[in-house]
Amino acid sequence: MTPEQYCRDKTRGSGSSFFYAFLFLPEDQRRAIMALYAFCREVDDIADEIKEQDVALTKLGFWREEVGRAFAGKPQHPVGRELNWARAHFSIDEELLLEMIDGMLMDVLRKPILKAADLSLYTYRVAGVVGLLSIEIFGYRNRKSRHFATSMGEALQLTNILRDVVEDARIGRIYLPQEDRIRLGIPDQAFKDGQYNDAMQQLLRQYGDKAEASYRRALDELSDEDRESLRPSIVMGAIYYAYLRQLRAVDFNIWQHPVHMLPLKKIWIAWRAWRYEQKAGKKGLPLKLEF
Repeated sequence: MTPEQYCRDKTRGSGSSFFYAFLFLPEDQRRAIMALYAFCREVDDIADEIKEQDVALTKLGFWREEVGRAFAGKPQHPVGRELNWARAHFSIDEELLLEMIDGMLMDVLRKPILKAADLSLYTYRVAGVVGLLSIEIFGYRNRKSRHFATSMGEALQLTNILRDVVEDARIGRIYLPQEDRIRLGIPDQAFKDGQYNDAMQQLLRQYGDKAEASYRRALDELSDEDRESLRPSIVMGAIYYAYLRQLRAVDFNIWQHPVHMLPLKKIWIAWRAWRYEQKAGKKGLPLKLEF
């Protein structure tokens, strides 16, 4: 198996919604973005699946070193080899890849999310950084589009957090800030037990509104001149915005109504979003995420 195929299989096999936004890309962009997302999967899987902290820290240490090796032209791992190819063809920032590892380190070290600033830092490291790396591959001209990338990353991560509240609680992770949980009188055990009451509903709605605001802000920050090149990011937003709409439809009660999306539905949304943007940009139609 070639490093390129390894990264493609890693991205597709993860079940990530991002895969469907990449299908319409030119070959070189698709190869580079698959390398980036395979890297994301490698480090994210360490944080999610390895229970022994020492082992997880060692593996994250390997990836920190592998990033250095990739940028020195001496990678060892298939993903490292593809990152080496990507950084030779696109403006990939080594420090941003290391920042992403720092985000995973927050999970491995079980850093508590005490206040809004902690959540902002976490979402930037694990999602905003991915947005910044992605637009270097997609291409952009206006620096304002960097704000679009970080805002969209925040929106996607907040949607992820709301969708995965139940699964995260089972492994002892609660990403909604403790200061808000204390204010509303919600103990940690309520997430594990599924105590969906008025306070919990209020908390989840609050962060649903924050996600909504981040999506809207991202669209406002996307410059017209970069709308075409950053179309894949819009498609990603459309898929994740569909998750947010599903969450709102069940009033965020994911204990009783888990939110899922079949691959066929993701492909359908991606195709409709891509098709709309092909016409909308030329005709000056508004950006939208509902498909």
